[in-house]
Amino acid sequence: MPSSSYINRELSWIEFNQRVLSEAQRQEKALLERLKFLAISASNMDEFFQVRVGGLTLLRSTGSRKKDIAGLTPTQQLGAIRKRIALQIKEQYALYNSELLPLLKENHINISNPKKLPPHIENLVQNRFQEAVFPLLTPLSFDPKEDEADDHSPSLTLPAMTLIVACAIQSKNKSKRVVFIPVTEGIERFIQVEDHGEHYIIPIEDAIAQYANQLFPGENVHSHSVFRITRNGDIAVQEEDAIDLAGEMEEVLSARKTSNTVRVELRSGGSRLLENAVREITKAAPEQIYRLDGPLCLNDFMQIAFISGFDDLKAPSWEPQSSADIDYQNSIFEEIAKKDILLYHPYHSFDPVIRLIEEAASDPDVLAIKQVLYRTAKHSRVIDALIRAAENGKQVTVLVEIKARFDEARNLHRAEELQRAGVQIVYGVKGLKTHAKITLVIRKEAGRIKRYCHYGTGNYNESTARLYTDASILTARNDFGADASLIFNAVTGRSKLLNTKRLFPAPTHMKKRLLELIASEASRAKSGEKAAITAKVNSLQDKDIIDALYKASKAGVKIRLNIRGICCLKTGPRKEAKNIEVVSVIDYYLEHARVFQFHQGGEELLFISSADWMTRNLEKRVELMVPVVDQKIKQQLNEILEAAFKDNQQAHRILPDGSSERIIQDDKPSFRMQEDLQKKAAKASKAKAYQRTTTFEPHTPK
Repeated sequence: MPSSSYINRELSWIEFNQRVLSEAQRQEKALLERLKFLAISASNMDEFFQVRVGGLTLLRSTGSRKKDIAGLTPTQQLGAIRKRIALQIKEQYALYNSELLPLLKENHINISNPKKLPPHIENLVQNRFQEAVFPLLTPLSFDPKEDEADDHSPSLTLPAMTLIVACAIQSKNKSKRVVFIPVTEGIERFIQVEDHGEHYIIPIEDAIAQYANQLFPGENVHSHSVFRITRNGDIAVQEEDAIDLAGEMEEVLSARKTSNTVRVELRSGGSRLLENAVREITKAAPEQIYRLDGPLCLNDFMQIAFISGFDDLKAPSWEPQSSADIDYQNSIFEEIAKKDILLYHPYHSFDPVIRLIEEAASDPDVLAIKQVLYRTAKHSRVIDALIRAAENGKQVTVLVEIKARFDEARNLHRAEELQRAGVQIVYGVKGLKTHAKITLVIRKEAGRIKRYCHYGTGNYNESTARLYTDASILTARNDFGADASLIFNAVTGRSKLLNTKRLFPAPTHMKKRLLELIASEASRAKSGEKAAITAKVNSLQDKDIIDALYKASKAGVKIRLNIRGICCLKTGPRKEAKNIEVVSVIDYYLEHARVFQFHQGGEELLFISSADWMTRNLEKRVELMVPVVDQKIKQQLNEILEAAFKDNQQAHRILPDGSSERIIQDDKPSFRMQEDLQKKAAKASKAKAYQRTTTFEPHTPK
């Protein structure tokens, strides 16, 4: 296919973030919910610059002119990104300054500079600053002339992703010097004061600027500015030369602190002296400086979105429900042995998954637990249960992926903790990231070995399981258990992965099977049969998969794709895309589940997967595609797939140029996918609870 048949990955991502920002721009939404989505859009942008812009900047520095599938070189991509992202940033700050800030004030939430506070409130803020902030500040003097003169002194290195207040200090003899004051970890972003129903919120950088004179007795703060440095976070361990992988990862984490600058955010209104100093210390090119008309690091404003009280300004909260398919009075092993169980989080509670591991930790019949951990919660019940299992004498093997970007430090720490408890630790697979979501519990029952498995689309993280939509399947089927053993033998023992009976792992089998299934639908369509593909993924970028979908569409296959984020496939009236529909749902929960359905002449094949349809997932990671064989679960997942294409409240249609338009169907009843799934889960849970209260069940001896 010509390069014009594809959308650039980075520009497609920016359009995804535009959909997130558009939720903040919806005036009918609850005010603090709008602020939440603004914060999410800013957080997304931070990671985008660290990883994607960082990687492209590195490529450009090597002189690479390699083109992406849309035909753009690294230099061309960076130029297009800067142009498009500038428009998005302008929209973010226009929204913040012109709409959200005044509305917050109307509703008694005052985000204010200390200068504009009532005198008695300003006194409280100043006292809190002196008590809790002043002792933690460390001014760093910057004199480029001295640095140049002294070759032996290390140059000043400022922390990345940290607010820094730059001050021009004027002495009594009128000479000026520049001092940087980083807002280090441990300093809260906001000072908050309540007074007679009014809530005052003072950004810490404004407080530092206001009271900075206290740091420089006998001198005067002539002017100040605020900036933040983003450095390249796309630094990978060189595994070919790695003897100690954990040690190599420590070097990667250290390197990120001093890697090349890819973005400098600078608050508008500072002096020329300070801007020149910022450019000099960061070594930023002019095009890497973004002047912002308001507070930096808008992702911190998530704290305000969840401020206590003000419930009338928040979206109604949804609580995870107990699954109607589980009798919680029984052992989880007993329940899984009866039937396969689908949990669709966070509509269904993640507790049964944790309960599987916690019960296994203390069950005397459990012999072994094997699990892959990619990202875990800060205070993880999963980790605690695995430690307890090892202490109870179970054989516990855990593959900890310490190359999980930005979670490396936490994963290293938890891995060491597990190892001290006697857990057998494997640090991922050489040359690949291990992204599969799998747990295997081996139990002895009636003198025989029985395997219990959990397969999922999301991480073993009870925190994000309340925020991300993901599918979990719990099963005790023999063939699924045997395949789980093969997978663990391959990733922990470096053995060859032989043909599995049920599972399709990446990078060995999954992509090949997906291409076969897409081609099969195309063949059926050419023969005049009904042919259809429906898939839910986070991202679609792999060229081979896109080309296969184009061919299938051209052959007459009806293709419906629910893609939250990146979509490099071009929709539109062209022959190869005329039968392809792409929608994206942005709502209360982050859509994260991967579900694939192929019509197959009525013999429907349906899968859940840990993998998106991206080259990195299909060729460079250990992933799993798991077939769904239980008919009830198939029906449940089909209803979820269908719901996305009925949504006319939170869904967007992806347009041929990669941009989006909100789907509005005034002639149809309003339908919101996530709300519908929440209501169904609550109704089923309530009906099950009622059934238990009206059913008399005798205790019988076992």
